Amino acid sequence: MSWPAAAVHRVIKAYDVRGLVGEELDERFVNDVGAAFARLVGGDGAEQVVIGYDMRSSSPALAGAFAEGVVAQGLDVTRIGLASTDQLYFASGLLDCPGAMFTASHNPAAYNGIKLCRAGAKPVGKDTGLSVIADMLIAGVPGYDGARGTISDRDVLADYGEFLRSLVDLNALRPLRVAVDAGNGMAGHTTPAVLGPIASVTLLPLYFELDGTFPNHEANPLDPANLVDLQAHVVSTGADIGLAFDGDADRCFVVDELGHPVSPSAVTALVAARELGREIGATVIHNLITSRAVPELVTERGGTPVRSRVGHSYIKALMADTGAIFGGEHSAHYYFRDFWGADSGMLAALHVLAALGEQDRPLSDLMADYQRYESSGEINFTVSDAPACVEAVLKSFATRIHSIDHLDGVTVDLGDGCWFNLRSSNTEPLLRLNVEARTSDEVDEVVAQIGAQIAAHTAAGSETPA
Repeated sequence: MSWPAAAVHRVIKAYDVRGLVGEELDERFVNDVGAAFARLVGGDGAEQVVIGYDMRSSSPALAGAFAEGVVAQGLDVTRIGLASTDQLYFASGLLDCPGAMFTASHNPAAYNGIKLCRAGAKPVGKDTGLSVIADMLIAGVPGYDGARGTISDRDVLADYGEFLRSLVDLNALRPLRVAVDAGNGMAGHTTPAVLGPIASVTLLPLYFELDGTFPNHEANPLDPANLVDLQAHVVSTGADIGLAFDGDADRCFVVDELGHPVSPSAVTALVAARELGREIGATVIHNLITSRAVPELVTERGGTPVRSRVGHSYIKALMADTGAIFGGEHSAHYYFRDFWGADSGMLAALHVLAALGEQDRPLSDLMADYQRYESSGEINFTVSDAPACVEAVLKSFATRIHSIDHLDGVTVDLGDGCWFNLRSSNTEPLLRLNVEARTSDEVDEVVAQIGAQIAAHTAAGSETPA
């Protein structure tokens, strides 16, 4: 059948498929997505598709409908069952076949979605296949009159854990007490398989029960409110480190032994330093709102920093184009050449554990080596006229601007380590602000000036921080 264009474009996003279950996504629709995906990758020569799903109650049925769409087009399906997104990427790389992961990541329980990849975990985004799938759904996916494919099951969890551990030297680890908040997401499934076999690690689990209703807090550690339980857990248990994962466990956030969050930029710098230690001169990707400390450190360690737009499709493309050994984002996505260029929060966690366990300093002291600047974090302003607001902000800083670039929104260098980036959201009427400077007072001053300009440019009360 054919689907209305508006309905298709509402759920097929820039990087994945995502929507409200029952209203925007149902089994009939997902069956056709599976058929369209099979035709897309079958044209590349693929003969099978690997499918995994998260702990949401809607995931098994949707994954099953997708599998039926695939086999109806003559391709085989390998089901790996419950999985994190990076476990699905592992399976795609291991089996050298395209994959589909059913998850809505950190979104509320009412949502679900599909992250798609080609063989070797190569991403499928709007410009690399999702638009083709959308066009097929709107026109009607052609039928297939050949033999149906087959469906089989394969458990790759232990292999995934063993592979990740093989990428990080863990032999010198001192005993570590590691608190992990799975947020009732897939880290509750993968953490025991990855960290459990490490003899020097004592796991201190929090919310490991798989529950797609997220009864304790949203599985979105990017929101500081969702780190509070882990921070308290670290302090109360005397843990050496805390790790928090999002719903599909592809992002990892770190808390030190004092209960203080560690900047993902600092984690990016630490992992970059470790990777450059084994391959001097390698390329490291960082997005444009990670701390300036990252490219500084990469250069100091003999590497080549390459700046990217925000978004995993851009970083993965640059990883492939440059042969980069590693890439990191402010949102706690970490990408590894040895992991097919895909992101794995669990692999990043292993690097942090190795760095901590190889020496005797506490994590707060260790991470101070990589924290050179203060930052605002991402601040959102709800706006109706983003270009006019940006112009007003730029005019207010006119006498202080050293340089401006437009790689992604506007990045303004104010000199002496102080800069800010303003960029529009692709999906919401928001302006996203990130500020960095040498002191928190400088950060606060720039944030206040930008906020005042945005407020002054709009009707009273119509545009406020989101």
